[in-house]
Amino acid sequence: MLTDDACAAQLRSARLRVTRPRVAVMRAVHAHPHADTDTVLRLTRHEVPDVSQQTVYDVLSALTSAGLIRRIQPTGHVSRYESRIGDNHHHVVCRSCGAIGDVDCAVGAAPCLNASDDHGFVIDEAEVVYWGLCPDCRR
Repeated sequence: MLTDDACAAQLRSARLRVTRPRVAVMRAVHAHPHADTDTVLRLTRHEVPDVSQQTVYDVLSALTSAGLIRRIQPTGHVSRYESRIGDNHHHVVCRSCGAIGDVDCAVGAAPCLNASDDHGFVIDEAEVVYWGLCPDCRR
């Protein structure tokens, strides 16, 4: 579990003010990878009962912009948030229930960054989503 001190340190390192809602949102995202906004709101309200929905949206946006969390949005699904940042991992999504899991790059540090034709772009990130059925939905 991410401590309040660790949250505060991360916020300060990103030059963000330390507030109760920011700490609570960070703790929620760290504790529940791939949580949607409603889940983050519900979890945040356990720590800060009077926090508004708009405040949670604003905090998620600020934390994402600061690079402290990552927003993913598989096609046809709502935005999800995760604390695993700084690597080039991908995701597997269940077509039936929407469960999401992390998938590390299979070979090397970031093989997916080596496009067959970069069209002159300087590529710094690749997004790969694997789709299928999770073990529970396959039964």
